Amino acid sequence: MGKKNHDDYQLYLSDPMNNDTDFIPLISDEEEDVIINADVPDTLPILPLKNTVLFPGVVLPITVGREKSLNLVKEAYKKEKIIGTVCQRDPETDDPSLEDIYEVGTVAQILKILEMPDGGTSIIIQGKRRFRINEMVKPDPYLVANISTLDEVKPKSGDQEYEALVGSLKDISLKIIKLSSNIPVEASFAVKNIESSTFLINFISSNSDMEPEDKQKLLNEDNLKKRAKNLLEHLVKEVQMLELKSDIQAKAKMDIEQQQREYLLHQQMKTIQDELGGNPMEQEIEELKKKARKKKWNKEVEETFQKEVEKLHRLNPSTGEYSVQVNYLQTLLELPWNEYTKDSFDLKKAGRVLDKDHYGLEKVKDRILEHLAVLKLKGDLKAPILCLYGPPGVGKTSLGKSIARAIGRKYIRMSLGGLHDEAEIRGHRKTYIGAMPGRIVQNLKKVKSSNPVFVLDEIDKVGRSFQGDPASALLEVLDPEQNANFYDNFLELEYDLSNILFIATANTLDTIHPALRDRMEIIDVSGYIMEEKVQIAKRHLIPKQLADHGVKSSQVTFSKSILEHVIEHYTRESGVRALDKNLAKIARNLAKRIALGESFAKGLTKESIHEILGLPRFIKDRYQGNEYAGVVTGLAWTAVGGDILFVETSLSAGKGKLTITGNLGEVMKESGIIALEYLKAHASYLGLSPDVFDQWNYHIHVPEGAIPKDGPSAGITMLTSLASAFTQRKVKKGVAMTGEITLRGKVLPVGGIKEKILAAKRAGIRDIILSKENEKDIVEIKDMYIKGLNFHYVEDIKQVLDFALLKDKVKDAVKIA
Repeated sequence: MGKKNHDDYQLYLSDPMNNDTDFIPLISDEEEDVIINADVPDTLPILPLKNTVLFPGVVLPITVGREKSLNLVKEAYKKEKIIGTVCQRDPETDDPSLEDIYEVGTVAQILKILEMPDGGTSIIIQGKRRFRINEMVKPDPYLVANISTLDEVKPKSGDQEYEALVGSLKDISLKIIKLSSNIPVEASFAVKNIESSTFLINFISSNSDMEPEDKQKLLNEDNLKKRAKNLLEHLVKEVQMLELKSDIQAKAKMDIEQQQREYLLHQQMKTIQDELGGNPMEQEIEELKKKARKKKWNKEVEETFQKEVEKLHRLNPSTGEYSVQVNYLQTLLELPWNEYTKDSFDLKKAGRVLDKDHYGLEKVKDRILEHLAVLKLKGDLKAPILCLYGPPGVGKTSLGKSIARAIGRKYIRMSLGGLHDEAEIRGHRKTYIGAMPGRIVQNLKKVKSSNPVFVLDEIDKVGRSFQGDPASALLEVLDPEQNANFYDNFLELEYDLSNILFIATANTLDTIHPALRDRMEIIDVSGYIMEEKVQIAKRHLIPKQLADHGVKSSQVTFSKSILEHVIEHYTRESGVRALDKNLAKIARNLAKRIALGESFAKGLTKESIHEILGLPRFIKDRYQGNEYAGVVTGLAWTAVGGDILFVETSLSAGKGKLTITGNLGEVMKESGIIALEYLKAHASYLGLSPDVFDQWNYHIHVPEGAIPKDGPSAGITMLTSLASAFTQRKVKKGVAMTGEITLRGKVLPVGGIKEKILAAKRAGIRDIILSKENEKDIVEIKDMYIKGLNFHYVEDIKQVLDFALLKDKVKDAVKIA
């Protein structure tokens, strides 16, 4: 039963003493028979209804707004006042046709037409009997259809199940009226006084809170008993929903009353405790004061603490602000104000710890020992802000833990990857619900020390959003001149961070805020060479993986050649992370064999490695000889170490068009253009005619087109490739080169020299051409890494051509001109 059609009840219950209102009595069984058996013409004007289904015997007020409907109503009212009413399928259809209305409707009698104060027209109609539309007679000026009436299939007299259904419908309807606040109580009078069971079913169906589609299904049902059952199912669901709503409202009311009761009890309890002298709030405050007396904080912090404690005295413990205040005071007490761990100034021991945990990384270790030496001599030094920059897997993060162990400090690691909220650094103001200090202060509270080794991991991956820029907030944290007075929004006090040894890690410097980069001491942690990886595997990775998998070192041996095979053919990285994963896989396989009691050779072979790890994933780039003109070996730096690349130049008859392919970036393409222009300007140096460049098209290609490549370091390689192609001269065997060129022919220095040299050595290169200015980079590399390599330092491109190009021409040389 719903709010809809409340006016129906008023039609039945209007005051008979009011002469302006017609009183329509409730229908008895005899009156129902008269209505049902009334003559109905075969052709009826059809009035489409929006969201309304009329049932036989039921009186409804209908607002008529459409012009067609007004014409129909006025014309029918002048005649027999009999019309056909049918519900529309879609209420949004303004001019419904026969397809837009349902097939089954109800014959209705117009009881009255009412002109409303707003100028609209309403009619009061009463349903007579159901009908089905057979066919359309005419669509204008309103719908007229040929119909056939439908008879109700009533149950036999004395059918107890039917009588029980009718009784249940009446009871549930009365219950719905009682539960719902939207239905007037007077409606129960109408339900109680309906004598006809058929009319009762129709009356309840009409006034139930159902969708028009569901009401139409009830109207379609010829069998009155089935209609009653379907209606009862819906009413039971409606009662359950109303009871649930009633329970929720009652529970909400009870919760409010419970809160008021608890508040009164708290007030009474507080009064009793004050009288007895055992107030828990006083005990809590006294405990806070007792802890404060042991703190080493300065005068400003102490005054703030006392002021906040006094504020706590005045707060009611049942308020939310009380818990916020207690949380703030506890945070102040838990922070290590002026509490420091004692540094270990045994430099030799510190050096041994660093060497034990990490192989190589000499620059980083030297910098840490320098810092310790100054501290030992001077006794006071602002901690440096170090940034370890290098590819993934070289040990940047784990180095922080080793440094902490070497100098005897606590260790904190804070990941900055994806951080996009400034409040993560500076904290939230304590007035906000759920406010807390920034992660810098939270971590200090956790380690109970104000001078830990603090690793800021992945500082190059700090984000930014509408919530602020964390990188800008880090400027204060990582500035030795400012971080002694770091201000956290939650504390609303300055905290000294100057004694913290901050170590940031990054994979790239490009995405770091320039001002932030300026505040840090950048230390390049480059990748490891083959020899270093072998040593790291022997000293650290293999013992760790064998211990983790329960395999004894006496049960298996890794020879140097096997480790080199794994490194060379199953990894391609600057660090050792993938190597560690492969060693873990080998250890797991050995553990399985030991557990199953299988026999296996103690010494690993290439065949056993292939069986465990599968076929080699990477094939080492090798020098490919000098049999072709225009093919020159270059050196490249990648995120996973150095590599060699081949630059190829091909000539074809044409008009001087240059094509550059190989997934190259703009800078690398510009290097190719510069190389060609220099060659054109100095054609005579190679014995070429200037006209030759207009007779050929030249195509420069760098293989492995799926891999993006960029940078200026291939400049001299491209020029040598073009020169070889035009002169058809061989390139000297075993030569690789790297360097940027200018239009004047100057060879400029490039980066990544160590990685490039290691790649050249792996590929079997003997001679390497570099810029004269790169000589300083070679001096810093250990002799063991450059043994067997010859370096040729050049300042001009002519020196490159003189050394790299032989007088001999390639086999089957093309005649250029």
